[in-house]
Amino acid sequence: MMTGVFHFMAISLGVILACCKLGFLPGAVNQEPPQFGPSSLIAVVRLLFLACPLLGAPAHRSHAAENPDGRFAVLVYSKTSGFRHDSIPQGIAAIRALGTENGFAVDETEDAKRFNDTALGKYKVVIFLNTTGDILDLGQKAAFERYVRSGGGFVGIHSASDTEYQWPWYGRLIGAWFASHPAIQHATVRIEDPTDPSTKLLPSQWERVDEWYNFRRNPRGDVRVLAALDETTYSDGTMGFDHPIAWCQSIERGRSWYTAMGHTSESYAEPLFRLHLLGGIESAADPNRGCRAPSKGGQVD
Repeated sequence: MMTGVFHFMAISLGVILACCKLGFLPGAVNQEPPQFGPSSLIAVVRLLFLACPLLGAPAHRSHAAENPDGRFAVLVYSKTSGFRHDSIPQGIAAIRALGTENGFAVDETEDAKRFNDTALGKYKVVIFLNTTGDILDLGQKAAFERYVRSGGGFVGIHSASDTEYQWPWYGRLIGAWFASHPAIQHATVRIEDPTDPSTKLLPSQWERVDEWYNFRRNPRGDVRVLAALDETTYSDGTMGFDHPIAWCQSIERGRSWYTAMGHTSESYAEPLFRLHLLGGIESAADPNRGCRAPSKGGQVD
């Protein structure tokens, strides 16, 4: 409220000073009365026209996506129709903090109606944060497909792979669907691509605690694997020596980045995990970057 008062006072003072300069308000006691002609009236109207919208303008806009200072805007979508992660609020807060620190705007929603051409067009990246189950209807799915095909970016976090099992296009976008997981435990993540923005600042052997997903299939060959799990460092992994845990790909004209990490609330306070997320968001937002999947021979084209 006080910000609004100071805003009003500053603009009002500016109008008064301008009026004095133009001669609409008296100065010294014996000063001759000003000549108030048609041109003066036009000048006053112009000043009021410029000032009035500012007087009524809020100090901050309601939607982050409208922030003109942001390099780009992202939409965090966290709707669930299955298991709901307690870490969703911490995930949203972490992404908001990353946006503030790195100059991009963040909106969050669980309203599927936001998945239309007009609303999605405001964002460079749509983030599925721990979504589960069926979360979009047919029209909303079609709008999201058009968004990616027109060059939009996608980031999937953890149970984004436990989402929309009956939507084949989404299966290609996410790379692989969730199958099962053991108990939360410590494990070692092996960085496979140290050049990617989401992994270049991470240790080559990254030790952390999370809920480690097993997938219905190995996505290697269709995506660019960024990091993989060492199943010898924890219990009940089911994918063997080749267990991708984070990857990216170009899909049609868009970009997709996924990490299976991020189950626990504590994850979103970890500096290294936040760097991992930041790199994923930044790369998904960059239309010039792309993330090419390797050829079947294992080399990136």
